Amino acid sequence: MLEQLLPEVNWEKVWSATYETVYMTGLSVIATFILGLILGLLLFLTSNNNLTGNKPIIVVIGRTVNIIIGAIVNIGRSIPFIILIILLLPFTKFIVGTILGANAALPALIIGAAPFYARMVEIALREIDKGVIEAAKSMGAKTSTIIFKVLLPESMPALVSGITVTAIALIGYTAMAGAIGAGGLGNLAFLEGFNRGNTEVTIIATIFILIIVFIIQFIGDIITKAIDKR
Repeated sequence: MLEQLLPEVNWEKVWSATYETVYMTGLSVIATFILGLILGLLLFLTSNNNLTGNKPIIVVIGRTVNIIIGAIVNIGRSIPFIILIILLLPFTKFIVGTILGANAALPALIIGAAPFYARMVEIALREIDKGVIEAAKSMGAKTSTIIFKVLLPESMPALVSGITVTAIALIGYTAMAGAIGAGGLGNLAFLEGFNRGNTEVTIIATIFILIIVFIIQFIGDIITKAIDKR
């Protein structure tokens, strides 16, 4: 049926490209969530002496760490993704062994998205009621206890919402990465659609990307509503 309606579309390539896009997005979202969460927590904990203690040496170390991580995050967020891919080509070649294919896109996807999500994590943590944190501290709770029993549970709806937004941004990143040989629907739209003047392929690739975006947003909204107890 589909072959008859769209005879210019190679559906085997479409399904393969869709798998590559989902593969790149899925792995990069997991890595981005972990790395971004760590960076965001460090930014929050070392900002304004949050939970780091009042000893002068600890304060100095905390501020230094905050400045360094803040600079890394700001730089990572500022570099356009297409330029970031080019800058990371030697690193990608060293890590993956190739600069082509879905796996080759992962370093750039993660490095490009993690700083963005880290700032969202920091913002989510800053929105937590300070009274809750102070109450935990007054009860003698350790920093690790406050992180896992207060900070993360209280901010979880915002964290899930943030990773949903980041995942959708990563879909766009995969499309750009595909334009330089990373595979996926972006690669399909560029090589099979644009370069060959095949409008049908370009439209189908766009529709499939939109479907993936809608599915991610739908799942993210359901999870956010389920864990939001406010």
